[in-house]
Amino acid sequence: MSTTNTSGRRKTAVARIYLTAGSGNIVINGKDYKEYFPTLPLQYIATQSLGVAGELANFDVKVNVNGGGVKGQAEAVRLAIAKALVELNPEVKPALRAKGLVTRDDRMVERKKPGRRKARRRFQFSKR
Repeated sequence: MSTTNTSGRRKTAVARIYLTAGSGNIVINGKDYKEYFPTLPLQYIATQSLGVAGELANFDVKVNVNGGGVKGQAEAVRLAIAKALVELNPEVKPALRAKGLVTRDDRMVERKKPGRRKARRRFQFSKR
């Protein structure tokens, strides 16, 4: 089997993955995924697509991810893996779609506006 190459994005994080048949190794930026994502919720997010498709021990995944924070990176990895699984086997798409794993979450941080402290926060008003 050849390598399947896809990418996933979330906020400002971008993940590029290379999916090959194997024994379930997941390497992110040269480290094991349990070392790269030290907390269990992040590990769950990163492997959620493989778990839903029932392919957790059938593929090796090599990931290059950059930008954003750790949660955005984990969700970018999840989307990229889901896209690769759908590319290999379109029959898993309904199961992944039911969990919302093949849709890119396009929410981004709102920009700061001039004359304000934050994007929407205004300065305190006083009648004095």
